[in-house]
Amino acid sequence: PPDLDLTVRVLLYALIFVLSLCGNALVVAVLVLNRRLRTVTNSFLLSLALSDLMLALCCMPFTLIPNIMGTFVFGEAVCKIMAYLMGVSVSVSTFSLVAIALERYSAICRPLQSRAWQTRSHACRVIAGTWALSALLMLPYAAYSTTRPVPTRPPRTQCFHQWPSDRVRQAWYILLLLILFFIPGVVMAVAYGLISRELYRGIRFEVDVKGEAGAPRAPGSAAPACDEGDGCYLQLSRPGGALELRALGGATAPPQDRARVNTSEAKLVAKRRVIRMLVAIVAMFFLCWLPVFAANTWRAFAPAAAQRALSGTPISFIHLLSYTSACANPLIY
Repeated sequence: PPDLDLTVRVLLYALIFVLSLCGNALVVAVLVLNRRLRTVTNSFLLSLALSDLMLALCCMPFTLIPNIMGTFVFGEAVCKIMAYLMGVSVSVSTFSLVAIALERYSAICRPLQSRAWQTRSHACRVIAGTWALSALLMLPYAAYSTTRPVPTRPPRTQCFHQWPSDRVRQAWYILLLLILFFIPGVVMAVAYGLISRELYRGIRFEVDVKGEAGAPRAPGSAAPACDEGDGCYLQLSRPGGALELRALGGATAPPQDRARVNTSEAKLVAKRRVIRMLVAIVAMFFLCWLPVFAANTWRAFAPAAAQRALSGTPISFIHLLSYTSACANPLIY
């Protein structure tokens, strides 16, 4: 029923709005007020939270209210500002996700090379560049967004993008599809894939070392330079040239050796958790943004068919799904 459909939409929009507002405001407050959390990665997370907060405050209400009322009542100026700020927030959010992926890749897979440039000042320059680039990139939304009357009873007003020609509209949405979805998605998938491979190799290395350390010693084999169980370390080479230290200990290992084993197991659990989180990040990005970019591209090339298929409830839920990323990012990161 139409009333039930509208009620469900309103409740979902309200829920996502509250979660996005509270979650991102909390992230901003914590990162700004706590000096010890002012790291390179957290600088990008702060930029991401600010862009998601802007999406929640400047876009969600102006999407929800016209859905409820059936008409856009805010005027042409708000239509232009809303479309522009929505584009900027989505662009900054996407660029921030890519920057976080590249920063994590450099820190984990190229730690020595990344030390020279992984500073807060460099992160601030990158963040300023993403905001400036996004502000310039989304100027067409401010230029071509307008309102128009819809000949219905009662008459309605619609906020839409009036492009100079069909070719301009198609070129614009292909450009957005490439620079805000396809290329960022590929970069994130590759970066997090390489990080997962590195962490997986570390997990295998940890498991192999645990197996060797726990294996019984052959009779007559040479003893290590220090007594077994006295906390000495064996230096082992791992794939990629990095070196790790692991404790050796037998059944009579003292408490400090057992603590080292527990720490090693905790690291394995943490690495597996990180891999699952990285998979969730990429999956969430594609899940939230693929429908809206696909819908926009379809409407650019076949507006009549797309309008028939997507108008009303479908496009509302597609936009709702894209807004979900604003409340999911604080939970994932």
